[in-house]
Amino acid sequence: MAVDEEAGDGDTLGAVLADVLASAHRLAPRAIPLLVADAGRRLGLTGARVYVADLQQRGLVALPSPEEASRIAAGGASVELETLPVDNSLAGHAYRTETVRLGRPDSGGGGRTGWVPVVDGVGRMGVLRVTAPELDASLLHRCEALAGLVAMILATKQPFSDVLAQTMRTRSMRLQAELLWAFLPPRTIGTATVTSSAVLEPAYEVGGDAYDHSLAGDLLHLSLLDAMGHDLASGGASAAALAACRSTRRAGGGLDDIAVAIDRTLERWIPERLLTCVIGDLDTGTGRLRWINCGHPAPLLIRDRRIVTGALDRTPHPPLGLTGYDIAPPPVHTFQLQPGDRLLLFTDGVTDARSAAGELFGEGRLADVVVRALAEGLPAPEALRRLLQHILVHQGRRLSDDATILLAEWHPGRH
Repeated sequence: MAVDEEAGDGDTLGAVLADVLASAHRLAPRAIPLLVADAGRRLGLTGARVYVADLQQRGLVALPSPEEASRIAAGGASVELETLPVDNSLAGHAYRTETVRLGRPDSGGGGRTGWVPVVDGVGRMGVLRVTAPELDASLLHRCEALAGLVAMILATKQPFSDVLAQTMRTRSMRLQAELLWAFLPPRTIGTATVTSSAVLEPAYEVGGDAYDHSLAGDLLHLSLLDAMGHDLASGGASAAALAACRSTRRAGGGLDDIAVAIDRTLERWIPERLLTCVIGDLDTGTGRLRWINCGHPAPLLIRDRRIVTGALDRTPHPPLGLTGYDIAPPPVHTFQLQPGDRLLLFTDGVTDARSAAGELFGEGRLADVVVRALAEGLPAPEALRRLLQHILVHQGRRLSDDATILLAEWHPGRH
């Protein structure tokens, strides 16, 4: 369908999107709902409203109106925004599966409601609720184009908007968690050949866990870190390690150089704080994986909907930050992936999660939950969200340790 297709009142889709983009450059974040509603009317809708996923992906929260946003910014704790559950609502279904969902026609003649995923690249952010007398294929196509542009606007405004941050939070955040979240990249990144997605809990109290993923040419960089402790120094250790990792690789350093840089940073600035990690690079052109393991649980390889037992088991190097020990740089391991292979990286807070009866969550249960979700055809972000829900239920919804998981898939040739 061409972008100059006519929309409501003679507007074309291209003209509407161009106007939205032009307006967005200097748009205050609190004005996003008005901009989206106006664009929806021009496209032929009777209503359009954006809902964003909260930090733990349990609810979809309506973006506040300008008046509500002003009250939130002024510390209005009494502002209650419409929130829809991710797990048992039509809006949540659209978010979980990243597909458009339509409600039943209104018997009272009020038209029909649809829910369109709001996805930035491959990272889901929320949903767009649209209403019209009838939502045909042509109108839904225009809604999907608007949702894609909304995702880009949210992604650019979110880093410096307290209103958006507050909308996505259900409670206050501890200082070390605030520090870590400021350093973390988006939960999901990807291209036509590779996807990487991560989750982290407890979102508001996380202490020493952190993840990183980034793309540079044909390389996907992956990092999963676990600093000792659960206080501000732990968060500072992981944040400093992420900074050392990024600084070193952006200066052309290799994986062993990164490990040395992290080790020296911890020794100088945060002594007596041990840190375990898995840090790797995946060549997305060839599928060649290179990684180091410093005192961390071995990554898991998922192939053809099953775990390849021991495929990535290697003798781990000692943790980083062991002050006073003359330890050589860690060895770099290699492995050749096959198209469709998935890598699962996790911290020990995942497998060591204990139920009230003392039963460990364990690696077997971890693998089973992920494989089942992927077998159902769920996107990687949803597979990880489900896995975290299983871990939380297993531990009575109170984690005793940070739990961080990263799932990367090499899928060359997928459109």
